[in-house]
Amino acid sequence: MKGQLLLHLLFQVLGVFVFADIWKVKVEHEMKALVSSCVVLPCSFQYPGTRQPSARTRGIWHRKNKTNIYIYSENKTRIEDNFKGRTRLVGRPGEKNCSLEIDEVKKSDNGPFCFRVELQTSVKNKNFFVYDCVHINMIDKASHPELHSDQAVQEGRPAIFRCSVRHTCPSHQPNLTWNHNGHSMKTYKDIGHGNWEVESILTFTPTKDDKHSNITCTVSYHGVKNKFVARRPIFVKEQTVVYLNPVLFGLGAVFLAGGLCFFKSKRCKTTPASTAI
Repeated sequence: MKGQLLLHLLFQVLGVFVFADIWKVKVEHEMKALVSSCVVLPCSFQYPGTRQPSARTRGIWHRKNKTNIYIYSENKTRIEDNFKGRTRLVGRPGEKNCSLEIDEVKKSDNGPFCFRVELQTSVKNKNFFVYDCVHINMIDKASHPELHSDQAVQEGRPAIFRCSVRHTCPSHQPNLTWNHNGHSMKTYKDIGHGNWEVESILTFTPTKDDKHSNITCTVSYHGVKNKFVARRPIFVKEQTVVYLNPVLFGLGAVFLAGGLCFFKSKRCKTTPASTAI
């Protein structure tokens, strides 16, 4: 009897480990979000069996310990009034992507929030991920951009200025603008752990008019009224122009020619002019 009981417990323990290894969700447990803007919570999951299409895969986000109160669901009547119209899945459940966007972030949107997946193929194929939840730390004030360039630039030579800012909402990228005409190019990069970076590179050829002026980079965030600026002065090194006096240049040429003649033959001979008869 004891042997059967131990065997039964062993199967239960093994079943838990196997089950846990098959049903998994991956989220960032700690995130940052800018109040009034938006945030995307990266999320991916896996389940046993063959992959199901999105139509048969139901993704739900809810508060921890409140599994019947949703912050996102396909059934909009089940969503909290506070979150209606502010949440949407940016990932496709059929591709095992459960990333969630929260727009118009409020200070009370700190969570923790958990993802739940339900496969519509069977009543038994349902699972809750209540131990892999996301807690959001609120940021009241947006960050100023970071501006990088050389300490001094050369007049007439191309100069490069870089401006970048980090954020947590790739579906609504911050916008970077410059106060100087030139060629600008933006790049967007996922730097991991729910953070992204947008960078703008400005290239132009400085002139005398740029001397003692400032270069500024301005960032505007989705949902935020204020704009934030990074500024630094432009130090322009003027080109050095060498002025040649025509008279001195002519004399120098004569002396140079004479010197070459002397070193070549040691003595320059002149041919007397012919006398007319």
